[in-house]
Amino acid sequence: MVRLPMALRGSGALRLGLLGLLCVAGLAGGARGDELQLAGGAVVRGTVLKETSDALYVDLGFTVLTVPRNQILERKSGEAAGALEAGAETRRGVYSKKALPEISVRDAVETFGEGVVLIKNPSSLGSGFIVSEEGWIVTNAHVVQGETEVTVTVYKKVGQQIERKVFERVKIVAVNPQVDLALLQIDAAELGDTKLTKVFLGDIDTVKQGQPVFAIGAPEGLERSVSEGIVSTTNRENDGLVYIQTTAQVNPGNSGGPLFNKNGEVVGVVAWKLLFSEGLNFAIPINYVQHFLDNRDAFAFDRDNPNNGRRYLPPPRKGEAPKGKQ
Repeated sequence: MVRLPMALRGSGALRLGLLGLLCVAGLAGGARGDELQLAGGAVVRGTVLKETSDALYVDLGFTVLTVPRNQILERKSGEAAGALEAGAETRRGVYSKKALPEISVRDAVETFGEGVVLIKNPSSLGSGFIVSEEGWIVTNAHVVQGETEVTVTVYKKVGQQIERKVFERVKIVAVNPQVDLALLQIDAAELGDTKLTKVFLGDIDTVKQGQPVFAIGAPEGLERSVSEGIVSTTNRENDGLVYIQTTAQVNPGNSGGPLFNKNGEVVGVVAWKLLFSEGLNFAIPINYVQHFLDNRDAFAFDRDNPNNGRRYLPPPRKGEAPKGKQ
């Protein structure tokens, strides 16, 4: 008999008898549809009929199951099981991965450009990218650090025109200042029926030196700017962290925006550039981003104390007494 996670038992969300449990566990592994891996080890296979910010509604054939999002560890769409095949999508928590074919920069911008947003706060602006249709957005921590009021501008192409929609109720969900990453979410009520375009996260193992990449963002406030370059190196160390060094030009306002590969997958988050130089730009590798998103609860943002990052004091110099002691 399949055991459901303790958090789901008796919750009213999953009300299945023994027959239902056996069906959840016993659907053919090669069946098309969606596969949800739940906390505790249970697997649900079926077709997702509807999604909300709190739950997924899955058609099992004999009944419709309501699965809380906070119990879903991973979601696979298309051909479930095994390696990710072309066109198949895997959802893990708040982000998704998908095997995408190589396309031109022009086509990639056309397809995924709407997934890049402008982020503003009372003192500055930056960029970010949408990782799920529920309004989850990744950006740099330094774009929102110390702020409690943030707005997000989404760009939608309607015919030959670009329409802007500004969301003012945006929650800072998690911040990791050490790695310079932050997770935001647009308020579900304000989002309403707005259809967002999400981007897919790539795999750091596919990033190679010399590989073409491109960035989309708002350098100096110039919205939806695209710059192209190559990966100069995949492991440039700075202050104890490893960065992707790229020749794709970035400037203030690009911070928090995505660095795409030639397939349109996000392989990094634009973070900084070397001042008074050209072609020396740096992005946070996508494996750091995935770790941050997988463990977002550990970096939960405290609205009452937005500067709650830990600060380490420098050690005293040799021969110098610690402060407060003679």
